[in-house]
Amino acid sequence: MTDFEILLRKAGYSVPQAAEHLEYSEGHIYRWVRGEEKPRAGVTRLLELEIEGRRPAPGADDFSFIDLFAGIGGLRKAMEGAGGRCVFTSEWDKFAQQTYLANFADNRPIAGDIREVDAAAIPEHDVLVAGFPCQPFSIAGVSKKNALGRAHGFEDETQGTLFFDVLRVLKYHRPAAFLLENVKNLKSHDKGKTFDVIRRKLTEELGYTLHTQIIDAAHFVPQHRQRIVMVGFRTEVPFSFEDLIIPPRGHKRMRDIFHPENGTEEPEGHFTVGPDAAVSDKYTLTDKLWAYLQGYAAKHKAAGNGFGFGLVDGDSISRTLSARYYKDGSEILVSRGEGKNPRRLTPRECARLMGYDEDFRIPVSDTQAYKQFGNSVAVPVFAEVARIMRPHILSLTEKQAEAPRKVG
Repeated sequence: MTDFEILLRKAGYSVPQAAEHLEYSEGHIYRWVRGEEKPRAGVTRLLELEIEGRRPAPGADDFSFIDLFAGIGGLRKAMEGAGGRCVFTSEWDKFAQQTYLANFADNRPIAGDIREVDAAAIPEHDVLVAGFPCQPFSIAGVSKKNALGRAHGFEDETQGTLFFDVLRVLKYHRPAAFLLENVKNLKSHDKGKTFDVIRRKLTEELGYTLHTQIIDAAHFVPQHRQRIVMVGFRTEVPFSFEDLIIPPRGHKRMRDIFHPENGTEEPEGHFTVGPDAAVSDKYTLTDKLWAYLQGYAAKHKAAGNGFGFGLVDGDSISRTLSARYYKDGSEILVSRGEGKNPRRLTPRECARLMGYDEDFRIPVSDTQAYKQFGNSVAVPVFAEVARIMRPHILSLTEKQAEAPRKVG
């Protein structure tokens, strides 16, 4: 699928409709769709403006949601883009709270450890959003209980894990929908037993429908980052991940997130300096660290292992940005040419790599920023998921307005 075809689909036009609306022949439109010719800049800009005009404005209050394990607010940005209004936030890390508060104008505090929050103290909401950490699920003892004929209820298999807190909030409030995110390996953890517990709790015990999809962020940003997306609804709705508009993998490359270093952007803090806003020398690896990483990679290559650094240039798609990036930056090192030591990404480049806009504030140290972006979601992925969730959320909340739900 070409970029222009994606643009047409988002704007809601078929080829004949686009030809009539844009006043070009259908032949022209088909050539642009197939990528045989480059569309006129004015045409793409017109379609982009129309798409922007049809999107609900952030804070449109079309539905309410809560943001659990919020991090720096990536899932919140996605939900707000679909017209949601955040009514409660929980995040335990004080540095992530600092970044969150710098970017979202809430007149309420962020709740800390969700384990210490009574579900009754959380406001009613239409959607629960959570990028919950996946701790190993302790299901040891369940088989023994079964063998002894002892009952094990809703809590036994998940108590002691953070997923339990998602469940208890869902059980108490019964929101219309949820959006959960986790690493791809959640499905295969413990030979599938972990995910089976999750699926059974959400569907059989709480009665939600469950839809899952593994999405690689490389379709949206220049980074290979596979995550499992879990969407659920309180009652059956015609939701399908097939409605996602997925750009072609690799249509974004690392050059799209690099600092241009040519004076076309303003210098920012200590990330870039001078009239050309060149990347600060502090991000270039020292001779000692670069020699160590090369030696480490050579040793593992000789042993037949795939461990080593990841060197990128403007044409690359990077490896997954991790929370350990602050240690040596080895998974994504930017080539500076032959004979020169590579450099780390700056925190601003990490923000771009995760799909945050240029206005996103980074009020913390580089170390904390690297951890936060490495733990974040790729925002455009979940903005697209939120987009296709929106009509189904609204259909359920409209019905809810006619028959208010009971909680507890």
